[in-house]
Amino acid sequence: MSRYRYLTSLGDLSHVQQLPAERRRRLESVARRYQFRSNEYYQSLIDWNDPADPIRRIVMPHESELQDWGPLDASGESAFVRAPGLEHKYRHTAILLVNDVCGALCRFCFRKRLFMAGNDEVSRDITPAIDYLAAHVEIDNVLITGGDPLLLSTSRLRTILDRLLAIPHLRMLRIGSKMAAFNPYRILDDPELLEMLAAASQPERRLYFMAHFNHPRELTAPAKEAIRRLQAAGLIVLNQTPLLHGVNDHPDTLSRLCRTLAALGVTPYYLFQCRPTAGNANFAVPIEQGFQTFAAAQSRGSGLVRRLRYVMSHHSGKIEILGLDAARVYMRYHRAARPADEGRMLVFPRNPKAYWLDDYTAFDTDQAPRIAVHAGRPGR
Repeated sequence: MSRYRYLTSLGDLSHVQQLPAERRRRLESVARRYQFRSNEYYQSLIDWNDPADPIRRIVMPHESELQDWGPLDASGESAFVRAPGLEHKYRHTAILLVNDVCGALCRFCFRKRLFMAGNDEVSRDITPAIDYLAAHVEIDNVLITGGDPLLLSTSRLRTILDRLLAIPHLRMLRIGSKMAAFNPYRILDDPELLEMLAAASQPERRLYFMAHFNHPRELTAPAKEAIRRLQAAGLIVLNQTPLLHGVNDHPDTLSRLCRTLAALGVTPYYLFQCRPTAGNANFAVPIEQGFQTFAAAQSRGSGLVRRLRYVMSHHSGKIEILGLDAARVYMRYHRAARPADEGRMLVFPRNPKAYWLDDYTAFDTDQAPRIAVHAGRPGR
């Protein structure tokens, strides 16, 4: 499936001089809690002479992950499970978890629970999920994700797509994958995969590929070629990324990422507020600081770049962060778990220490928090 070897132990990096044995041993305690996985291609993108290298931050364990910071299921996904591996939160959209393996494991992953012992959220048998989807005609699109669907065999992915395409009211299918960034040779070295995807992407029923490029340096020549081949196969490629401290939280970096993607014909889709998932403290950016970064990045590009939305995937819905003034922050439910909340505006007094919606709802203007959700800045 790939010309590059997968790495599942920090011992696989014994040849990296900038990561001596003592340092690797210290990181083993982190990897025992939150699994380490990478591959030779993605590791080759790291500048090991730079301790703050953004690619290194994305994939390499760090002691800060052991800091107490949020639950494993920060968005309460478990409340919306309707069949094994299937979540139905928004009326028209369902999520199908088909895999619990990725090409590498992002250290900020909000579903890191899938890669931990005892996880049973991903089901190999999708029949109950297919039955649910067939019975719910209001659902017109499905996001196939996990884990990474492209880590499945091409034949297995074909079976899943065929079963979904057999449901007539499913007008749009999306594949959420970071493989174009993690290891583009999964796409480049498998012509059967591209042929299968081309057959699945029909003129009036297009297949969407939701890429996950977090930093411009992931857009290598092989990654760009993988994007071109997906587009040539008839897929519509979009990109989404969380806003990550030390990775893309500078306006120049975020702007360069979006402008490069737009030039490749890839729509900048969502910029997510980093979820307060266990282990993610070192990636967190306060919401108001994040909005200022987002706004400054957008000011550096055309309307094609400004299609990006800054959103927060809260338990109650997908909330778009719209703006700030001297006293308030403005948000809106872009998608809502409760139909009554659709489009609802949310206005809060400014709180520069807020990392999540709950940090606003726990405050009364300048008073101390009633519930200290994430009121303090996480340690770095």
